[in-house]
Amino acid sequence: MRQDSPAPPCQPPADSPLTEATAEELIHGICFKTGPPRLLGAELEWLVVDAERPWLPLDADRLTAAHDAAGSLPLRSRFTVEPGGQLELSSAPADSLTACVDGLQADLAAVRGALRERGLVLQGLGRDPRSPYRRLLDSPRYRAMERYFDRTGPAGRAMMRASASVQVCVDAGLEEPGPLGHGRRWRLAHLLGAVLVASFANSPAREGPYAGWRCARQGIWGDIDARRALAPPLDVEPRAAWARHALDTEVMCVCSADPSWEVPGGLTFRDWLRTGGPRPPTPADLDYHLTTLFPPVRPRGHLELRMIDAQPGEDGWLVPVAVTHALFDDPEAAETAYRVVKALADAYGGRHAPRNPLWLTAARLGPADPDLRAAAVACFAAAGEALPRLGASSHVQDMVGAFTERYVRRGRCPADDLDERQPAGKEPRS
Repeated sequence: MRQDSPAPPCQPPADSPLTEATAEELIHGICFKTGPPRLLGAELEWLVVDAERPWLPLDADRLTAAHDAAGSLPLRSRFTVEPGGQLELSSAPADSLTACVDGLQADLAAVRGALRERGLVLQGLGRDPRSPYRRLLDSPRYRAMERYFDRTGPAGRAMMRASASVQVCVDAGLEEPGPLGHGRRWRLAHLLGAVLVASFANSPAREGPYAGWRCARQGIWGDIDARRALAPPLDVEPRAAWARHALDTEVMCVCSADPSWEVPGGLTFRDWLRTGGPRPPTPADLDYHLTTLFPPVRPRGHLELRMIDAQPGEDGWLVPVAVTHALFDDPEAAETAYRVVKALADAYGGRHAPRNPLWLTAARLGPADPDLRAAAVACFAAAGEALPRLGASSHVQDMVGAFTERYVRRGRCPADDLDERQPAGKEPRS
């Protein structure tokens, strides 16, 4: 059994029509649920490749059969498939790093076993180097998404069909100010994001518009849309900033009985509310619209950090999960990280992520940039000190320590390993 990426069911809704004021209230309630930070989650996307010839595209029938086998397993995580056939496991919200890691490791072992029987393996890369890119899934959502993105160039198709990430989900935080307050955590996520992009860059490109970039995946995401992948301003209260951003972003599709889900070009959700066309929008439409927004940090009750490339190795993914958890949920580490990344961001100016100079430098150079390297060293040191306080296992601590020594302290990232193994003039294949 195979599922598409998580999104609410979209049928022509019968809810009462919305007003602008009601829509803003709903966004405030849906997207920022405050309280003591205690839950953690992770969403792991993987490429599925042939075990012997990972550089070759897979036959669609073979890939679909593999998805069906993996999806039929009794997993604790939610199993979904991305448009290009990328496999995703999303953990249940966990009350500790150990619970999050253990659940995902058990499910990954089961999935790997099912794939191994078919001569397939999971590969952790931020961007699929195989071409041509194909869309495996066919649904009104993905057809509409592809048509929408095609207006602005090829980046949308590359994002849908060829990107893979490690997404880390942390609680929004307390209502009141302080290191664990939601306002501070919202700001920290956007400032720290550039350091995470650089440290975990794993999608190098030798050709095309992102040639030479350490994190071509970030370049692709930044180019999909003028507004849809952009962060809202950080100098505005988070709920108000996000509500304004969401309502002033173009509607990608309007769910209807017509399988095309066509929508007039340039129609923002606010326009839809004011004009009532092509039909009056409802709360279900607003909920669906929010799932079509792809900023680097997406508020969904919790904060979803979306800027980290998929990582190499069977357990490489747990390093960004552990480091992010430590820098958000340990008060001492959070305070250290905030001081470090705020000073770094201030030096680069205040334009919106991911198109500001700091984020672009992170994607292009990774930790070879001396300022990003110094910030990463300080943040990883703070995370390493926090992990024992958070009850992290010795395996997690060792993995973070090894990554810090191999990459962070040396101003390197996983993309550098890929480039060293690949002859000049060719895209990485493993």
